[in-house]
Amino acid sequence: MNDPHRPLRILLGKPGLDGHDRGAKYVAHILRDAGFEVIYTGIRRSPEQIVEAAIQEDVDAVGLSVLSGAHFILFQRILELLKERGAADVLVFGGGIIPPDDVEALKSIGVAAVFTPGTSAKTITETLHSLLGRARERT
Repeated sequence: MNDPHRPLRILLGKPGLDGHDRGAKYVAHILRDAGFEVIYTGIRRSPEQIVEAAIQEDVDAVGLSVLSGAHFILFQRILELLKERGAADVLVFGGGIIPPDDVEALKSIGVAAVFTPGTSAKTITETLHSLLGRARERT
């Protein structure tokens, strides 16, 4: 995140066994249209694969799409792996079928934002620009 002129880079991943990725592909398209550089890892990736790709691609953020109900386990594992690999500064956000009561709990463990079905493209892009802009200012 050191070069303020380089596009913000976001890796999108589908952890776990869920094979439905329509939402993740939609988010990838809206983020690209908003000027982000997007890397999509595809479906059925392990947390280890997602974190390895995030480090190799030198991303500013990792977005996770989870529909399986395993969001706590998957988000927590990815946050742990990023920290272990010296990349705790990588912003983590997510979306999918996540009950409203779980959103605040995910934020309390370090997830920066959670976008559930129906969230507008404008809200997603503005939120990420704001969060990543503040992160860039700190570096």
